[in-house]
Order: sequence, then C-alpha cells, then structure tokens
Amino acid sequence: MSENLEMESQTKDVEFGEKQYEQKIKYNEKNADRNFLKPSKEPQIPVFVYNWGPCVIKTKIKDNFMQMLQEQVKKNHKDYSHKLAGQLKTQIGFDQKSKDIISPELAKYLGAYDQMYQRYQNKPYEKKPRYALTSLWCNYQHAGDFQPPHDHDGALSFVIYLDIPQTLIDENKAYRATGGRSMGPGAISFHYGEGNRQSITNMSEFPSTGDMFIFPAWLKHWVFPFKSDSVRISMSGNIHSHVNINMLKENVKVVMDDGE
Repeated sequence: MSENLEMESQTKDVEFGEKQYEQKIKYNEKNADRNFLKPSKEPQIPVFVYNWGPCVIKTKIKDNFMQMLQEQVKKNHKDYSHKLAGQLKTQIGFDQKSKDIISPELAKYLGAYDQMYQRYQNKPYEKKPRYALTSLWCNYQHAGDFQPPHDHDGALSFVIYLDIPQTLIDENKAYRATGGRSMGPGAISFHYGEGNRQSITNMSEFPSTGDMFIFPAWLKHWVFPFKSDSVRISMSGNIHSHVNINMLKENVKVVMDDGE
C-alpha cells in the first residue's frame, strides 16, 4: 500500500481528549443541583456504566482540511452512482491520487475516533488499528434526492459536510418550528438495535458545514430529502482495517503488518 494510503491513526493537533472530558465533568458537577438526581450526603455508591451499541463521533474539521477537500473535489469528475445506494442525481468518485493526498490529514481524525472508541469501551486497544482509505466520493443532493437506509463496506465510514446552504437551513428551521418530530429535511439519521422508548436506538442530526461524523461501516443510516432549490454537498469514505484480496485489482498496494 502506498505510503499515504496506509494510515496509523494520529492524535496530534486534534482537539479531543482529557481536557474536554474534564471540562464536561466540571460542568455536570456545577449544574448538578439543577438535575432531578440531587447530590446526596449519603456515602457514594461506585457505579460502572456499560455503553451499548456502536460508537459514533461528531467533530468539526479544520479550515486547512476543508480547503484541501474542496481543491480535490474540483479535480475529480468520475460518476460513482453505480456503486452507491443514494438516489441522487450526482455522485462523484475520487481517484487514487486524491485519496493519497487526503489520507495523512484524515488520519488525525481517525486518531480522535480511536481515543473516543477506547473510552467508550472502557478499555484500551490490545493492538492499535492500521487503516486504509479504500473508497472516497462526493454527494451532491438536490431537491427530492435522498439516501435510503443503507450501510457501507469496511471497518469505519465517515461523512464530511462541505456545504449546507442557507436555503436548506431555513427549510429545516421552518419544519422544526411547526413541531416536526424528526430532525427534518436534509438531516442524517443512524439506527441500531431494537427496544422500547427507553432504549436509544436512533440518533439524528441536521448538520452544519464542516461537520464530520465517523461511525462503524455496518451501521444503518439514511438522509432525509428536502424541497428547497439548493444543493447539499457532502463527502463520504470507507476505511478498512485490512484490505480484501479482491481490491488488489484497483492497484491498492498492501504492506504486511509486522505485528508490532
């Protein structure tokens, strides 16, 4: 695999970690008296919480990464619709050169995911993942277009929002103002598992420009259609922790893992 394609997740310059976690804890302690669970003078009971289901994170990409992605978008024009589930008029695939350029910066955000995943599991990795960016494409969603429920190939997938136009933002706000019960037009929704209303089986959000979600590739998700005369632009990709031999025909070079 080429030097840039194979990625070890990195954490440098990524604004995740202990500082943000500690700030959240301090905020919760400061506002504890506003919660229905009041602080007690009784002896504390130690509790261990078991997180359940997939680990999904949201972050905001840095300006230099956004500029890099926008530059690569202009250099790619190959129709990718035949490989995707989306009911969109325009879906463009990225060539290997663009993937090699993007991979080193992407590795920093995968490092953020790795930190959150280990915290989510309450245990460290036994072996640090090694990632390969195997597919990358851009979605141009117009009025009436939508993404049906689907999942992806690989270990992880991500979506980055390059442009959420103001007309779509206004449409979504108008829908929410009427008391709509979903996140509304242009929102992304993730679904996992079964359960009653006391179980969290669905997570939906209306994104902003620059937002990035990283999630397990097998996690079912979809995108709501909208009516406004606008174009919602997002970039998606699949990450493998190993490379299937069938991918070798696409000139993906593989480096053997030395086990360290």
